[in-house]
Amino acid sequence: MIYTPKTDFRNFHVLMLGRLLGGIATSLLFSVFEAWLIRAHANAKVMDKLSSSFSTAGFGNSVIAILAGLVSNKAASHGKLRPWDASLDTKEGMFFVDGYLNPFDIALLALICCGICATFLWEENYGESGGKENAENSPKWYDGLKRAYKTTIRNRDILLCGLVSSLFEGSMYIFVFMWTPAMQNLAKKEEGLGEDESVELPYGLIFSTFMVCCMTGSSLFSIVAERMKGEALAVVVFAVSSVAMSLVIVSSNSNVTFIAMNIFEICVGMYFPVMGTMKGMIVPEDQRAAIYNLYRIPLNFIVVSSLLAHLTATQGFVAVTIMLITATFLQLALARRRLNVSSLADMSHLQSLAMNTAKIKL
Repeated sequence: MIYTPKTDFRNFHVLMLGRLLGGIATSLLFSVFEAWLIRAHANAKVMDKLSSSFSTAGFGNSVIAILAGLVSNKAASHGKLRPWDASLDTKEGMFFVDGYLNPFDIALLALICCGICATFLWEENYGESGGKENAENSPKWYDGLKRAYKTTIRNRDILLCGLVSSLFEGSMYIFVFMWTPAMQNLAKKEEGLGEDESVELPYGLIFSTFMVCCMTGSSLFSIVAERMKGEALAVVVFAVSSVAMSLVIVSSNSNVTFIAMNIFEICVGMYFPVMGTMKGMIVPEDQRAAIYNLYRIPLNFIVVSSLLAHLTATQGFVAVTIMLITATFLQLALARRRLNVSSLADMSHLQSLAMNTAKIKL
């Protein structure tokens, strides 16, 4: 809520502060909310419903994204960017309104509503049983990060899960930057235009199509998850994503490229619920938020490095494909470990039942 109004200022330092606050908010969004949801399921003893909840959340996110895109497009076209003080010239004003700032101002209202709902509808999450007293006596935040780092390094499952999520989400963010120039380059070639000439594409329609594919992926996950283990399903998602991005690299046809991008977006829609479910089972509850934030360090490194490298669209998609192939093999290793552990646990449980049955007969 503090970040959003800062976009109205024409001051580099204020805008930089706003971006820092936005980065903090993003880290909280992808760690605290998910940690709370998993803990709420554990408290209610409905962990078997966790995958369904993530699927519903992913579907809802896609619906909201489509609506937000439509509202933002309409709001941005309402009025021209101007100083708050109408008597000032555009070069003299420091605080601006209207134009493409309207979506940010509308977002502030949405954030206020979210804050009110969270305040009155959510219970505080103090982690493991022990409640508020344990939370107040817990170590300082940097000690918590140290513990989370040591836990991540020592536990191979947690480490693999973090690497896989960083690679896939990094490829997803690079895709966000690269799909527009990739589609533009193909459209120019097909229309015989030069590199300096511009081409108009229905970006709003393309974005909406991507969001519909995300919705499809979320719905598809809820169906497939009943028949496949999450770890095995993740391998399929990453493998299909790799093939889709490979098609983007080799194809010179805009229709084939667009279809491949939509397949990737379906995989994105499946990724969030499947990864949320896996992390819910792998990451320990008392260190969940800290470990989730550690996962974002390599992710941010990947995104920043790709931007600083000034990659072309083709180079960007090559990097994305390499990351997705790597994520596929890492997920395959994680799936083998997790499924073997699960089968061993089942065998141990059956053996204990057999022994108890034998004792009863004796």
